[in-house]
Amino acid sequence: MSDAPRPSAPREAAAARPHGPAAAGSHEAAAAPHGPAAARPHEAAAAERAAAGYVAAFAGLFGPPPEGPAIPVDWAAVEEWLGLPLPADYKAVATVYGPVALGERLWLQTPYARDPGGFDYGYFVTETRRMAPGVLPFAETGTSDTLFWDTTASDDPDAWPVVVHSPERERAGGDPWRHLGLPLLPALAVLVAEGLRPVLARSGLAGAGAGPWTPPPRRPAPTAAQRAALAGGGTGLDALVALLPPPPEPYLGERDWAWVHESLGTRLPAEYVRLAEAYGGGEWRDWLRLHLPLGTGEYDLVAWARWCTDNYRGLRASFPDRHPLAAWPEPGGLLPFASSIDGDQLCWLTEGDDPDAWPLVVVPRHAPQGPPLTGTLTGVLLSWLRGELDEEGLPRLLYPHEDPMDLVAYAPRKAPRG
Repeated sequence: MSDAPRPSAPREAAAARPHGPAAAGSHEAAAAPHGPAAARPHEAAAAERAAAGYVAAFAGLFGPPPEGPAIPVDWAAVEEWLGLPLPADYKAVATVYGPVALGERLWLQTPYARDPGGFDYGYFVTETRRMAPGVLPFAETGTSDTLFWDTTASDDPDAWPVVVHSPERERAGGDPWRHLGLPLLPALAVLVAEGLRPVLARSGLAGAGAGPWTPPPRRPAPTAAQRAALAGGGTGLDALVALLPPPPEPYLGERDWAWVHESLGTRLPAEYVRLAEAYGGGEWRDWLRLHLPLGTGEYDLVAWARWCTDNYRGLRASFPDRHPLAAWPEPGGLLPFASSIDGDQLCWLTEGDDPDAWPLVVVPRHAPQGPPLTGTLTGVLLSWLRGELDEEGLPRLLYPHEDPMDLVAYAPRKAPRG
């Protein structure tokens, strides 16, 4: 993760507005109705003229909307979920055009949802706005750039300047943030002048299955007990349960611990058993998957441990310098029980006859093997959730400005229906 600086832009950029009809009505479009009721039809008419002007300005850059209706958006619900009003030009364009591809390399994202494996506006916003304080995303490119508004630059959303985050510039050691200093439509005009092809198509990211987006429930505010557990330094299961209450009905799988011990040929650490019985199988912070402990599937604990240890032995035979450990049931061999979404393995080193004394080790997928971890399983997990641990395979996953509590999360596996 990069230490992304806080985006900023010259305050004089707030004066930049589209010319023509859009400029005449932008403030009326953004303002909430006020004054006597008789004035509201005039304000509505002004907002409609402003929206038409914004759409005309966008069409002047990229042409008419693609065929077929745009995905409808409940703007009031979206803005309530965001906690912010959105720029009037964006809402006008998104209402008429929907999500579109601009110049074959830039996707203007609007609030829409696909099937569970596809694009979701809420996830897009939640994840990308983490990059810096006060940024709000609205577009992305084929080279992983993200276009944001800098909401800290003005109280008027129509004056928010566009900033662009470029991972490529970041990898090259440069400043990843480019400050265009202009609101949406003038910024798009600059990009066209710089070479963005002024052609438009329905976004391929939306697809035929795209539909309206429903804002998810807001994340509950952390309790005093959670705050205390986050800062208290405890390392046991009680501290973990206080920080992140387990599911009411944890699912472990269809077998029992005796079957697991017989299948693996060893008893497992009692601390792990207590953790598994409290939480079941599931995923921590969208990163670390605790394999279903009593399940019989190919990705559950027993089958996964067998496959992973066999695979490790094969890799060690071919690349011994990168895979220096023994693998269970070899003496002191690694025995995996959790893995990251990136393919890293969290394992025990089965040193000695007492499983409760086995140290933990991460087998990283993209880095040399490191030493064993210090501490117990729940202690390591708590340290990682608090943002204190930063190891290959268990990265900190936090930007410097973020509150660790905002990312403390657990998604439990569910028992199969029927």
